[in-house]
Amino acid sequence: MHKTRLEAFSDGVLAIILTIMVLELKVPHDLNVETLSELFPVFVSYVLSFVYIGIYWNNHHHMISTLREVNGAILWANLHLLFWLSLVPFTTGLIGEHLFAPLAMRLYGMVLLMAAIAYYILQQTIIKKEGTDSVLAKAIVGNDLKGKISPLLYLTAIGASFFSVWVSGGVYVLVAIMWIVPDRRIEKKKT
Repeated sequence: MHKTRLEAFSDGVLAIILTIMVLELKVPHDLNVETLSELFPVFVSYVLSFVYIGIYWNNHHHMISTLREVNGAILWANLHLLFWLSLVPFTTGLIGEHLFAPLAMRLYGMVLLMAAIAYYILQQTIIKKEGTDSVLAKAIVGNDLKGKISPLLYLTAIGASFFSVWVSGGVYVLVAIMWIVPDRRIEKKKT
């Protein structure tokens, strides 16, 4: 089965996720500094989540580019990832609406953690199908420090939210910064 449908479907879902998030940015009726400052938490949570979706889109694109064809297991693993990413707008809305409340920060972290696990599952499903000599396997196996540390940092952020939402939020920002630097491992192996 060709990979083009998987790519098109995934791109469409991610585009819808971004659209849903931007629709949470409600235009205030009164235009003044006070009403705009009330939107600040919503805007900050939107920017962070936009960056996360962008990171997933970018890395998903590179990972899928290594595929020759897809099978049912890859389709289901991809849907699993998209499911968790589709919850990002909900948890983003919770953070913005409830001013970074501890429970909102924990739920946000749980969704990010589950998305990271789902991405790993998709990665391993692709490697299983394509083989240990595949571009993806050569790029990832034994060389995935960011992939290994991210779930631990999400767990740290979830735990930190019981004591400080600022530390929790800082860890989420740290992981985003860590991944915003493009991952060139796949590109290097393809050349």
